[in-house]
Amino acid sequence: MTVTLITGANRGIGHEAARQLVALGHQVYVGARDPERGERAAAEIGARFVQLDVTDDASVASALATIESEEGHLDVLVHNAGILTDEVDGPTALRVFDTNAVGIVRVTEAALPLLRRSSHAVVVTVSSSMGSFWAVTNPERMEYSVPAALYAASKAAATMLTLQYAKAEPTIKFNALEPGFTDTELTAGMPGGRPVEISAKTVVELATIGADGPTGTLQDESGVLPW
Repeated sequence: MTVTLITGANRGIGHEAARQLVALGHQVYVGARDPERGERAAAEIGARFVQLDVTDDASVASALATIESEEGHLDVLVHNAGILTDEVDGPTALRVFDTNAVGIVRVTEAALPLLRRSSHAVVVTVSSSMGSFWAVTNPERMEYSVPAALYAASKAAATMLTLQYAKAEPTIKFNALEPGFTDTELTAGMPGGRPVEISAKTVVELATIGADGPTGTLQDESGVLPW
């Protein structure tokens, strides 16, 4: 059985990806900050809950220790936790980068010993084309006209971290993705998002790539994106 951990999986794309992976036979750990919400979300889809706050080193260490004790290894890690805000100031920047970028480092570093024990380890980062220089400078792209300084910059960092880990850990598949504009709590008040079931499919596809699959890429549902 494939052991999978998804951060921020009590709602939105993370929760739907967890549901789809459970249906494929994965043993999924729903990582969430709030125990009550996390336990409920995990029970709804037949997954397991682990308390995990990507901005807290002790929480991350405890979550991975739990998985090590129960499973002994980790096959798939999905970095899904993220925040979006219109505010732009120093404290907000620290909070956004701590969640969207530094959190990737915290969780990856804690997970690497378990991932290295897998015969086919995969790491997926839910990033964004808002962090693609190609997209935000292309007048034909939607990202060109969307102001989101902290979110875009933190997602550019998230993608770069993913690509650098791909170089540093050649036996593990690391890929980032643009899931598509989706109707979730993260995008509340922004009409036009598509159903979460559609966007989660890209997460699942990258989480289940074979040994000959790509690494060090940013992708959407159509394939590799320039960035």
